[in-house]
Amino acid sequence: MTTANNITPSRYHSFSAAKFAMVAAAFALIISAFNGIDFTLDTFLDAGPRISRLFSQMWPLDFSSFGRLLDQLWITFLMAICGTSLGIVISLPLVLFAARNLTPHPLVRFVVRGFISFCRTVPDLIWALIFVIVVGLGPIAGALAIMMDSIGFLGKFFSEASEEQDMGPQEAIKAMGGTNLDVAMSVVLPSAMPSFISDALFATEKAVRASVILGLVGAGGIGIELKVAMDLFQYEKAALIILMIFVLVVCVEQVSNRLRAAVIGGH
Repeated sequence: MTTANNITPSRYHSFSAAKFAMVAAAFALIISAFNGIDFTLDTFLDAGPRISRLFSQMWPLDFSSFGRLLDQLWITFLMAICGTSLGIVISLPLVLFAARNLTPHPLVRFVVRGFISFCRTVPDLIWALIFVIVVGLGPIAGALAIMMDSIGFLGKFFSEASEEQDMGPQEAIKAMGGTNLDVAMSVVLPSAMPSFISDALFATEKAVRASVILGLVGAGGIGIELKVAMDLFQYEKAALIILMIFVLVVCVEQVSNRLRAAVIGGH
């Protein structure tokens, strides 16, 4: 006869007091988070009429400056491509120092990993503000901000992909007197290249979305147009900008998905 203990998943059998305390603490944190920001259901429901009014003010769309907005959208896309490309170029050499199986010394790995973590920890908006001060307003500041964010993202995943490769061929090359650079160029990088390409495509998608936000702090592109339209209550124009951004992001994601499928399938 089947008992309850036999049909109950094993993870429930080992639900100790410590695990129960952790779950209770997690629920307490969630509840305190809602209380901390004064989030109430009434506030959420009261926003309904205002959302409806805002949507009504966004129609019909204002196409009077469509040409100029299209140019700014193109600049936003180019800013994302430039920033991601710089991030890829810088992240690839960092793999030689950040991956456990390629680094010349653990201390070097610690320092390089720390730099990558720092790039990833600082929000891209902060990077944009820094580069606006350094190089001035415009898309160059946005591209540099995306570059730093891409280094934090790609440096981590490139290194992890390198560490996941089969150690057999690597040890064989080292046994024949090969250096870490020989191992990287002949085994690790070719084997990990599909993962590198997939991560780079994800970074590009991420950069396209981020480049819009960076325009809000003066980093160029269509983001500043959206900010101005919202500040001047030009909601018909703002709606058009949001729709254009949506189309751009969807197109980039579709192309990225097809390229990723081709790379993984071909591999």
